[in-house]
Amino acid sequence: MLLFQSPPATPYDLRFSLAGIPIRVHPLFWLIAVLFGSSSSSILQILIWVLVVFVSIVVHEMGHALAMRFYGQPSHIVLHFGGGLTIPEAGLWGNRANVTPTPNQQIFISLAGPGAGFLLAALVLAGVSALGGSIVTTWLFGVIPIPAVAVMPIGGRILNVVVAMLLWVNIFWGLINLTPVYPLDGGNVARNILLQTDPWNGIRKSLWISVIAGTLVAALGLLLLGSVYMALLFGLLAFQSYQSLQGRAGGY
Repeated sequence: MLLFQSPPATPYDLRFSLAGIPIRVHPLFWLIAVLFGSSSSSILQILIWVLVVFVSIVVHEMGHALAMRFYGQPSHIVLHFGGGLTIPEAGLWGNRANVTPTPNQQIFISLAGPGAGFLLAALVLAGVSALGGSIVTTWLFGVIPIPAVAVMPIGGRILNVVVAMLLWVNIFWGLINLTPVYPLDGGNVARNILLQTDPWNGIRKSLWISVIAGTLVAALGLLLLGSVYMALLFGLLAFQSYQSLQGRAGGY
């Protein structure tokens, strides 16, 4: 990814392991998370936002990493200014040789990230229901209902904010991540499906889909959601896919 390449290590990186998977957090991750939470009304809400983003991205990338492990591929995770990356490593896992995943395996690995986020959101919703709370939904692009605001009978406003942020990040951005825009997870899924149906032109077709979908999401994000960030991100990804097309022979 253009924005999602692993940055060089720094002395200020946070390092830890989860389920035996190394995780490195670049300092710029925290800065970008704070900047995106700066519209919140209080320092406490900004801190909650940063924690929610951190937990959600770790869960997402752990989904990828555990799926890679299932297929014998060790990996490590890097969180940085563009979000998160799960990076495969050379070597062996157990007694299984480290080989390149098949297209179907790659599809499973790609879907495991947003799937882990959806599972976290489902657990949050189950917790809200068990505690007697209710959920107010919002509509993505006026079409897709998304649980967005929790009304909890206990815990007060802070718990409501935590639950609402967890649902928004894991459901909204999980769905956005599944759009067929390369190199997002949805773009990787589209590419691997097309490579199986059309090995010769599958990549070129996936790039055209990425250009069209990226442009559409950028426009919808700006016009319907008022999100300059979405417009810039998806506009840039669409342009990157178009450049890749131009760099390929017969990229018309």
